Amino acid sequence: MKFLTQFYYEKIWTQINEKEVLRLIGDEFPEVPAQETYNYVEQECKKGKTIAIGECRFKAFLQEIKAEG
Repeated sequence: MKFLTQFYYEKIWTQINEKEVLRLIGDEFPEVPAQETYNYVEQECKKGKTIAIGECRFKAFLQEIKAEG
């Protein structure tokens, strides 16, 4: 699954992959398990939601949602 991410101070969304999402989650909250948090983010993004973790937000890349749905 591909994601879009945006830090609170940015105006544009940037496309990232699963590996980068895991890295960002680990950077934001090193004390929580990144893989479990990623699983939550992925589940919610598949539903079309935007998830905020620390200073960054994640949402699913829309073209993938349309292709799966």
